This record gives sequence, structure tokens and C-alpha cells, in this order.
Amino acid sequence: MPRNLILRYSKPGDWILDQFMGSGTTLVEAKLLNRNAVGIDINPQSVSISETNLQFQCDTSSKIYIREGNATKLHCIKDKSIDFICTHPPYADIIKYSKGISGDISLLCVDKFLDKMNKVAAESYRVLKKGKVMIGDVRKHGKVIPLGFRMMECFLNVGFLNKEIIIKEQHNCRSTKYWENQNNSFLMLAHEYIFVFQK
Repeated sequence: MPRNLILRYSKPGDWILDQFMGSGTTLVEAKLLNRNAVGIDINPQSVSISETNLQFQCDTSSKIYIREGNATKLHCIKDKSIDFICTHPPYADIIKYSKGISGDISLLCVDKFLDKMNKVAAESYRVLKKGKVMIGDVRKHGKVIPLGFRMMECFLNVGFLNKEIIIKEQHNCRSTKYWENQNNSFLMLAHEYIFVFQK
């Protein structure tokens, strides 16, 4: 998915940001496609994994920078310097990406998560020329929380405009077999939303 989005919304030599870098998939695709990229993650383990994943040779002149940092405070990035943001924020506290790292928003309940996403949106708007964000909906206690759409409002409130909403089918989720074996009274969520915003 990052490869298709990078090809569609950027050109060679553009600067791409992923402020929830994870294992570095966006940066790997940027390097292969001759885009420059900055990857930021609050988890030092993600930084280490990304550095390892980027240790390959290819025939591009991409500049790739990796930093440990917080998506709500992108002090290392100048205003209006990024051409495209390709990132996948966490799903509030549905999947926890660390065991207590201060500032990790994957440890927060939905309301506190959205409060931090307002700050992420404002920082994204500050550094961006144009960009996109993706996130999925979640279910808690048998009720759907439209987290993707609530997060979308964070980005609209700071000045972004909706360019597109893409619905991506989810296959082979880790919890699929578990829920198939349960006696549940709801349909399984088998999609996530990719929001494309333009400044």
C-alpha cells in the first residue's frame, strides 16, 4: 500500500515523512522509488529495526533519515518542507506498540488518543505541502468506535481538506480465527480507511 500511495502522490526527489515509522516500510519504498524520506518513531526498537531494514543497495540517490522522536513534536522538521506524509498511526490502545514508553499514544484510551492526534495533525499541517494519513476503525465491548472518522476530524480541524477516502480490505488479520470461533452477534471489521488530505 505505501508503494502505491507514494507513486500516486509524489515524484522522484520529493521529501516523504512517516512520523509513525514502525519497521520502516514507507522508508524502504521511498528509497526504492528515489524519494527522500524522514522516519520518526517514539520506540527505539522501531528505529533499530528500520535501520536494519534499510541496509540494502539500490540504484537511487535517495536521502533517508531516521530519528527517535514524538509525532506530536516534529522540531527537527522545518515548516512546509515535506511533500508527502505516508503514515499509519496506531489504533489508540487496541494494539500497544510498547510497554510503557512515555509519549506512546498506542497506550492511550480513545479520547486521550484523539487529543494527541489533534497535536499530530497540527504538526503535520505545519511541515506539509500535501499529504495523507491512514487509520482503521476499532471495536470495543461489541460496539464500533469509528476511530478513523474521529481522527479524520482532527486533521480537518487544523485546515486540511479531504481529497479522497480509500477503503482497504483487510485480509489475514491475527484475530480473525479467534473471532470466527466465538459466538458473536456482530459482523467482523474487514477493512480500514485510508484518508488522503491536501493542504
